[in-house]
Amino acid sequence: MSLAATWSFDAIGTRWQIDTAAPLGTGVRAEVDALIDRFDREWSRFRSDSLVTALSAGGEVDAPADAADMLGAFVALSEATSGAVNPLVGASLAHRGYDADYSFVDRGALPAPERWHDLLTWTDATLRLAAPGIIDVGALGKGRLVDLVADLLVERSGTPLVVDASGDIAVRGGAERIALEHPFDPSKAIGVWEVTDGALCASAVNRRVWGLGLVLGAALGDPLGAPVGSGGLHHVLDARTGEPVRTYAATWAVAPTAMSADALATALFFDGGPELAARWGAQWVRMSTDGRLEWSAGCRADLFVRR
Repeated sequence: MSLAATWSFDAIGTRWQIDTAAPLGTGVRAEVDALIDRFDREWSRFRSDSLVTALSAGGEVDAPADAADMLGAFVALSEATSGAVNPLVGASLAHRGYDADYSFVDRGALPAPERWHDLLTWTDATLRLAAPGIIDVGALGKGRLVDLVADLLVERSGTPLVVDASGDIAVRGGAERIALEHPFDPSKAIGVWEVTDGALCASAVNRRVWGLGLVLGAALGDPLGAPVGSGGLHHVLDARTGEPVRTYAATWAVAPTAMSADALATALFFDGGPELAARWGAQWVRMSTDGRLEWSAGCRADLFVRR
């Protein structure tokens, strides 16, 4: 896909790149900025003025427009992973140090509420939390926002485009070949995936790492070099235990929407993720922490390993 114009910026704590056939005007860019700010003011657990923060003591707020779609997807994620994915994992992340102040001070494992859907309820009009807690939509929220931005730009420009929010990528109006970054060596790729009018989302434990960090194996020159241990903390927690996942290092999923792909990239760190991807008609690849690759039946990624 030939895209001549690039707009790069920082938002919601990550780097964005939007590639389009022609430069976007200042009015369209302002609309994108406003959309992202609206989503962040509703769903960020890092902002003191967000709806999530207002709800953290318990109570009821007006439901954001995305609440039903996102929290409905969390129900499917939670059921598929036997509770490992849970939108009330925010307090667990904060307890491990990934809090609103970015203290990175680990206060130990804190499991999320097991029956979260008894505490967190929603209608088209309201979002209610029956007890204090912290909502974290990181399992799929960035993908949802990528979809919203891509939808807006397609409506305004009608031209092919790629929206990339640091690994959550939506492709509209054509095909794009996307490299799959090696989780142990960002200068390398483990394969390339061509995405046509869909989305590819990735998640990896080498992002948002604190504590002792990852202890990498000696063979980083090998494109499938693996860590020999993992003593640090990262953002992918098992909500049932409050502990970081240790079996898988990175996941990639391709689906029609970025929200679905993002949700599956999270689910693939756990048992039940592949089955959910099959039900949703998505393809996936994942790498274990010992460097082995797994992929879905019919996966069309061009992986740099023997099939």
